[in-house]
Amino acid sequence: MTEGGDDGGLGRAELLAPFRPGRSELVGIEVECGLVDPATGLAARYFGERGVLAVLEAVLARWGGERQEDAGQLTGVLLPDGSQITLEHGGQLEYSSTPVPSVAKAVDDLRAALEQLAELVGRFGLALLPGANLPFDRLADMRWVPMTRGAIMREYFDALGEPGSRARYIMALSLSTQVTLDYLSPADLTRKLRMQMAAAPVVSALLVNSPVQEGSPSSGLLSHRCWAWLRMDPKRGGVLPPALRPDVTAESVVDWALDLPLIHYRTPDGRYHRAPERSFAELLRHGYDDGSRPTTAHWAAHLDQIWTNTRVRNTLELRASDGPPYPFIPAVPALWAGLTYHPESCAAAWELLGHYTVHDHRAALAELPALGPATRLGGDPVRPLAAELLRLARAGLAARVAAGLEPPHVLGYLDPLDEIAATGRTFAEQCRERWHGEFRHDPARWVAAYRV
Repeated sequence: MTEGGDDGGLGRAELLAPFRPGRSELVGIEVECGLVDPATGLAARYFGERGVLAVLEAVLARWGGERQEDAGQLTGVLLPDGSQITLEHGGQLEYSSTPVPSVAKAVDDLRAALEQLAELVGRFGLALLPGANLPFDRLADMRWVPMTRGAIMREYFDALGEPGSRARYIMALSLSTQVTLDYLSPADLTRKLRMQMAAAPVVSALLVNSPVQEGSPSSGLLSHRCWAWLRMDPKRGGVLPPALRPDVTAESVVDWALDLPLIHYRTPDGRYHRAPERSFAELLRHGYDDGSRPTTAHWAAHLDQIWTNTRVRNTLELRASDGPPYPFIPAVPALWAGLTYHPESCAAAWELLGHYTVHDHRAALAELPALGPATRLGGDPVRPLAAELLRLARAGLAARVAAGLEPPHVLGYLDPLDEIAATGRTFAEQCRERWHGEFRHDPARWVAAYRV
């Protein structure tokens, strides 16, 4: 591979270009929500008077912004303040905040945006439902948002057989709460990324919150979302193997990503195309079937088609865990920022968890959908590890409070997670108990309790 790409291909500098350190440590939050009927809990369709398209058009009319389209269909809005509302493949709405300097500001902005959005969708007789999955829709009944890349992705995952067998569930029914944080130098990337990857299964086990699928908790799983991710092309999701090495770098992430196939790419005319069935490294060497070569935009798209527990680009996107109920969403950015942005807590978390192997992680990820905090990581129980991570995160947040970077109340964001670590009673178990108890198996009561 050339260093500069003078032959028309991508050289090393172009491949490393997306991994630019930031100038400051900011906090961004992304929350996926179902757009559901309050009486049935079923997701809205794309078309129709009460459809997702109508909601997006109303967002544009009310707040303005830039249309995002796929083959002429509206699939998102870039809002004037830099935040975004975009669609997932089953019609889920994802709100992505503008990154800000503190957890408290990120949470305040998120709450204001989601509550305004909830008021708007309420005018359509719909409810905004965050969490970790759409609990009442049947996969067989879902209608896909008309995105051409979505059809290509489904074709790709179907061709994988068993390793891609739950991809349609993830695309159509899953929800999440994700956090985006920054690294400031190559050495800072190493410190933060390895810790985040090491902590991912512990955090996921603590935050399980999708016990109901197709209106029933009968499977016994605490996280249908984490269960489905085990069969959505595991080689490009879950564990990022080089990130568990103490010396992980952007270069090692690039080398790993080059061995994966590209799923789809977009040409200048705006059309999406299925990529040939070979690694990105082979595409660089031989090009596409028509003789053209991958571009920097195709490489950026390839990095977006990787769904590891931390997704690395010019930021670190934490995506491993289920989304909690709406009131407890602040716990997710508080936990990750407290661990990541306090050097002493970051180092201590790596010291606690850095010795577990890739095999240990994959075994834990396979257990946690059913066991939650009772999962074992390398033979060790997860609950005490989670309690220690929470102690370190609280110390990290307290240091930020002492430095004037956060208000004192952010420490309270971690309280619900401390209770789970202390009792073992997860959000999933609380939801399941309410489903059998006060909700009396009524989706309307579920939506009323958990909507924004």
